[in-house]
Amino acid sequence: MTAITQESPTREGKKISQKRILLYVAVVLVLVFCLAPVLWQVLTSVKVNEDISAVPTIYFPTRFTLAHYAELFNRRPFLRYIFNSAFVSITSTFVALAIGAPAAYALARLRIWGKQVILAGVLIVTLFPGILLFLGLLEIIQRLGLANNYLSLIIPYTAINLPLTILVLRSFFEQLPKDLEDAAKVDGYNTWQMLIKILLPMTVPALVTTGILTFIAAWNEFIFALTFMTQETMKTIPVGAAQLGGASVFEIPYGPIAAATVLGTLPLVLLVLFFQRKIVQGLTAGAVKG
Repeated sequence: MTAITQESPTREGKKISQKRILLYVAVVLVLVFCLAPVLWQVLTSVKVNEDISAVPTIYFPTRFTLAHYAELFNRRPFLRYIFNSAFVSITSTFVALAIGAPAAYALARLRIWGKQVILAGVLIVTLFPGILLFLGLLEIIQRLGLANNYLSLIIPYTAINLPLTILVLRSFFEQLPKDLEDAAKVDGYNTWQMLIKILLPMTVPALVTTGILTFIAAWNEFIFALTFMTQETMKTIPVGAAQLGGASVFEIPYGPIAAATVLGTLPLVLLVLFFQRKIVQGLTAGAVKG
């Protein structure tokens, strides 16, 4: 009996260690699966042309160059592409938050006739594929003469991302205690003052999380930017990177394309790393009660 009781903790310890090892192995495999394409693009952007076209493939080069980045800016107005993407994405994000926050508060707190119908409509629009709006938007852009105008991207991006912004922020407003609003009303705050000075500062994680999701969606959008922006100086990063060409029709500039991919992804990575704490707070808020 003594031997059995002495062996059971050892077996349990082995089972725990095996589970932990399997967990670590699974985490490493997931990281490799997710980060391998990113690492491949980064390495390709700094490889010399001989290593890029070498057979068999050279996965980890010994020669590095920044010529592809220089070629990228010399061949195309890439700084202009970056400005266009940043301006359109930032503007549409702020407009979506400026409209979505009051709308979310109204749907969460105020007594509105037909609230459930409005919420159902917002949810349906969220699930509606944006590409199905393409032909209608193209007709509107042509009639209003907004081609090669920033508004031709800012307005659709705001409209497409607004339903998700309203739904996310509404869930956060519903979690806030109503005692704060009652106390603010006693102090003489009206609805707008209460929203701006009291409630919005308490929902900063939600605003950051929603804003980053909206920004990423606008930054990566391709179809609308490809169609509505035809001038070279008005293109965004995804369109400019997709239209990079070689010296001839038979040449594919893998190096500059990889460099454009890295430059287009780097701002998103830095943005997420800078706001990672707010993002985690926004995603986990309300998950645990009590």
